[in-house]
Amino acid sequence: MGVREFPGGSPRGKGIAAMRRSPDVSPRRLSDISPQLRQLKYLVVDEAIKEDLKWSRSVEDLTGGPAGLTSIEERILRITGYYGYQPWAASCKREERPRDGPGPAEAPAGAEAGRANRSGCRCSGLQLRKLSWGLAVVLCVCASWAGSTQLAKLTFQTFDAPFTLTWFATTWNCLFFPLYYVGHVCKAADRQSVKQRYRECCRFFGDNGLTLKVFFTKAAPFGVLWTLTNYLYLHAIKKINTTDVSVLFCCNKAFVFLLSWIVLRDRFMGVRIVAAILAIAGIVMMTYADGFHSHSVIGIALVVGSASMSALYKVLFKLLLGSAKFGEAALFLSILGVFNVLFITCIPVILYFTKVEYWSSFNDIPWGNLCGFSVLLLTFNIVLNFGIAVTYPTLMSLGIVLSVPVNAVVDHYTSEIVFNGVRVIAIIIIGLGFLLLLLPEEWDVWLVKLLTRLKVRKKEETAEGGGDLGSGPRNKSRRARSSFAR
Repeated sequence: MGVREFPGGSPRGKGIAAMRRSPDVSPRRLSDISPQLRQLKYLVVDEAIKEDLKWSRSVEDLTGGPAGLTSIEERILRITGYYGYQPWAASCKREERPRDGPGPAEAPAGAEAGRANRSGCRCSGLQLRKLSWGLAVVLCVCASWAGSTQLAKLTFQTFDAPFTLTWFATTWNCLFFPLYYVGHVCKAADRQSVKQRYRECCRFFGDNGLTLKVFFTKAAPFGVLWTLTNYLYLHAIKKINTTDVSVLFCCNKAFVFLLSWIVLRDRFMGVRIVAAILAIAGIVMMTYADGFHSHSVIGIALVVGSASMSALYKVLFKLLLGSAKFGEAALFLSILGVFNVLFITCIPVILYFTKVEYWSSFNDIPWGNLCGFSVLLLTFNIVLNFGIAVTYPTLMSLGIVLSVPVNAVVDHYTSEIVFNGVRVIAIIIIGLGFLLLLLPEEWDVWLVKLLTRLKVRKKEETAEGGGDLGSGPRNKSRRARSSFAR
């Protein structure tokens, strides 16, 4: 049973039939077919052709016609049968075409399918390559961050000078731009001289490049924040164990979200508010784990201050400078190293002569530990800033949180740390909050799409199962009828 024909044997109906035979005639107004429009509610379509009708109207009827035939009047005229348009008949005609061989229109389709398959393979290969690089980057970030933390703890046993260690390690930032230029020479097709590359990267600071004013207004504040972040982190290692320090520093991501929401007017996300609450709860529980002793409270306050300085550094960088390319980021970090050499060098000297950070002779300085810590910290910053070229940023962030169990294992065998229930719960809560902050902004949309797909698939499977069960009695009744007919 198809679409019911509208009655019409009058001369007007003959005119309509004539219009059906000549589809090039421009369509009539809707007022001319008001009786037919009133009968649209009596339009009955077989269940078997509903899907085909819908597909034909959506593709062939609306987009396949000539220009000017896609108005709402034209669609209604077609549906009401003014042009004798029967999409199911068109689909039948398409199915009745001979299949001797691919025609001129089908050969490109096959080529398109082949190209799509090859592009799909290439995409999957690219994703697999990114994931493999991501695994290497995660291991590198985890190893360098945990190694630098443990080596700093070992260094303080013989060299109790956290600010001097901070100054020494920050000085190595001067190597960022030279290392970047070496990579540029090795990889870039159009190689530039050092001067050309430097001038091009200086455009990051404005049209005038790196001037004295820009140095003090856009570089010096970040140099101070960089020094404070590292000094507070290293000073906290002297007070509490490295496990607590590394897990509390993970709260900086929650502080970044809160500051971005307040300062940068970033999008509000409820899941990230929950993550920030979990981070704060973890800090309180970590303080309670060892009791409210002076050393533990001071150490926790130092780590939270370090995480806050790190968050302020990232938010201010985005607010004042925006996003930076690889060369621009390398130049900026090298400028921080230059600022450290020019303006921060006086502070370790003052601390030495005031005997706040004092050592008897330069021969007693563990140069191996200092250089090892600086190399690990430089490696960590290089991978964290330039690893995005080969993998996903989320995978790089996972390396930081994975350093917590590494430090916990090392502390278990090298220190007297007690993993009581409160400490373990605090570590889990902070880690969970960190992972929640890694969720993309559209995570809820993706989740809804995934659940919708699962529901649709479940309904299809249920319908197929019901169809299979229902086919049995029908076959039996058919066989019974045939036997009676005999």
